Amino acid sequence: MRRQRIIIEGIVQGVGFRPFIYQLAARFGLAGSVCNDTRGVTVEVEGEAGVLARFVAAIRSEKPPLSVIQSVDTQTIPVQGTTGFKILQSAQDKTRRAQISPDTFVCDDCLQELFDPIDRRFRYPFINCTNCGPRYTIVTGIPYDRPLTTMADFPLCDDCQSEYIDPESRRFHAQPNACPACGPQLQLIDADGSPVASDDPLSEAIRRLKDGQILAIKGLGGYHLAVDASSQDAVQELRRRKQRDEKPFALMAKDLVTVQRLASVGEDEARLLQGVERPIVLLQKRIDHSLAESIAPDNRYFGVMLPCTPLHYLLLQNDFEALVMTSANLSDEPIAFEDGDACQRLATVADAFLSHNRRIHTRTDDSIARVMADRPLLLRRSRGFVPRSIALPVDGQSILAVGAELKNTICLTRGDRAFLSQHVGDLKNLEVYDSFKQTIKHLQSILEVLPELVAHDLHPDYDSTRYALEESGLLTVAVQHHHAHLASCLAEHGVEEPAIGVIFDGIGYGADGKLWGGEFLVGDLSSYERVGHFRYQPMPGGDLATRQPWRMALSYLQSSYGEIPAGIKAFDGIAENELRLVAQATLKGINAPLTSSCGRLFDAVASLLGLRQQVSFEGQAAMQLEMIADPTQSRPYPYLLSCDDDQIVFDPFPLIDSIIRDHSAGLPAAQISGRFHRSLAMMIEEVCEEIRQRTGLSLVVLSGGVFQNCLLTEMALERLEKSGFKVLTHSLVPPNDGGLALGQAVITSH
Repeated sequence: MRRQRIIIEGIVQGVGFRPFIYQLAARFGLAGSVCNDTRGVTVEVEGEAGVLARFVAAIRSEKPPLSVIQSVDTQTIPVQGTTGFKILQSAQDKTRRAQISPDTFVCDDCLQELFDPIDRRFRYPFINCTNCGPRYTIVTGIPYDRPLTTMADFPLCDDCQSEYIDPESRRFHAQPNACPACGPQLQLIDADGSPVASDDPLSEAIRRLKDGQILAIKGLGGYHLAVDASSQDAVQELRRRKQRDEKPFALMAKDLVTVQRLASVGEDEARLLQGVERPIVLLQKRIDHSLAESIAPDNRYFGVMLPCTPLHYLLLQNDFEALVMTSANLSDEPIAFEDGDACQRLATVADAFLSHNRRIHTRTDDSIARVMADRPLLLRRSRGFVPRSIALPVDGQSILAVGAELKNTICLTRGDRAFLSQHVGDLKNLEVYDSFKQTIKHLQSILEVLPELVAHDLHPDYDSTRYALEESGLLTVAVQHHHAHLASCLAEHGVEEPAIGVIFDGIGYGADGKLWGGEFLVGDLSSYERVGHFRYQPMPGGDLATRQPWRMALSYLQSSYGEIPAGIKAFDGIAENELRLVAQATLKGINAPLTSSCGRLFDAVASLLGLRQQVSFEGQAAMQLEMIADPTQSRPYPYLLSCDDDQIVFDPFPLIDSIIRDHSAGLPAAQISGRFHRSLAMMIEEVCEEIRQRTGLSLVVLSGGVFQNCLLTEMALERLEKSGFKVLTHSLVPPNDGGLALGQAVITSH
């Protein structure tokens, strides 16, 4: 006989791990106990040595579906001669290493009960069990027990309590367990804040959606604004009220069969859609879809998700092909998640609020993903994925990394684990900045981490930098933006060796004080060297150039020809005096900072092709250029590569000249865009080959927001791999600034 103490770390709380251990011990005939503690789950078990070995092996091979085991530490301790197996009260100690599960969609067993007329939870919008339901958004502290969640507001009735203490029940120690008798309840509220008198708030909400009304619907991590996706008038009215002119809206459809009527769904996309995380997935539209065109104008893709809560399933059961489900906010604001704030901020947007009385503790927006190069790629890592950890190559100091200005996330490290926060947003908005600080506070609280250093971007004017320098009260480390992108991808793959970094994005503050964005680096998790870049180009008007692509077109023309050639149709809608003033200021270097940005080159080409002269959201012009591209174009445009102080400089003048000639000759914009993408892919391979000749490196990293572009990424990947390079791309960490904090953290740690 032996007795062992087994310490299991990872996502092992709130996922049915203790009842799993209880039932496993009963199957093997073992005595002992199991409890949650501040590290994870601790098991003490007593029996014959061979049986114990099989028990430990079964823990790994049969673990609950939502659990993630990161370590199993087994210690032999004195035999006590105990009988029976018990689940003990959660234990506290000073070492805090427990991890909270992300929120997960409603499982098949609960769905069956939801639509079973004889089940006591029939059509109950808050049904859940140990295998599904809210987690991260309701947790107020650790260890994960009901008193440390917002479900503490709802004492269990006798029936639910019986399930909670029954080891044979699927709801054994399910912390959000509830039923219509004791749990949260729906309420429909008018725009003026008054409750709607209705015995069935759900049916009344569906009736209003059918009538074309806009509803604010409370979900797991915040409110959505919803309308009937087949109603052009309702979608247009939502755009007007939300002040969102063109940015695509997300959709929710009831099942995969319905989604397949709206968009093309491959096997990889189907897996993403149906995963426990339930992200929004970008899918190519079907020509014969039945939805309003204004959902995603000038875009070949819909962003679609399947229902993630019982309430969503009930809304979509019989009545709608799809609902628009967009974050409940006004432009640039954070998603509304507190009831009073939602009613106040959205009073001029929503006709009514379908709410409930289960508090959301942590606002969490929807995740967004697409399939690229036959792999899933997260474009926004949020609900369903946070707060899963990312393994680090080394165990180091606790670091707080505060990310960048746009698509902000923060990152905390603890030991050999990094924890990226949910999507926070663009910090230029005061409410988003407040949310940023709340996110830091909450993540520190549930992870019990007091960071020793703060990592921030090199840019002195970012609000995240200001927080690090003025409010954190800790020692700070500045990290160059594009090095952080490189390190983020290396860290995601657990790679410490040096690599060639192809880092293309909008703009990031460079070590020389200029605005970088088309960069070739050689570096690792400790240091980097800039070995190549796009030719520096003036950005007329500074930040204005990111919102008005014609300014970058003017800049490239002026730099290439010394003047603006006659007959450029891109400027037809621009006032002549404004054009002349901007051209003069750019020549004199007045409010025209220099940039090597790849994103700004995309803007210039989109402008020259007449696609977009003003944008209403970040990356719109570049996205539209990708949307129209003909991928069959195989002939690249010419370009120049030169050497300046041992740095390879990409000069797109011949490319710009050829594009203007082709456009003037009437070549379709789709063909020009396809050739443009092909040219960049060829240039990437050529520059990487030159760097390999210099350094001997054959490992390449593709990172930065430009590599959200599926066409460019797949073209570059194909060329590089054919040339014998090993290429790392992102998957679970966004290539855009949403993954930047991870890179900042690992660089600072090293």
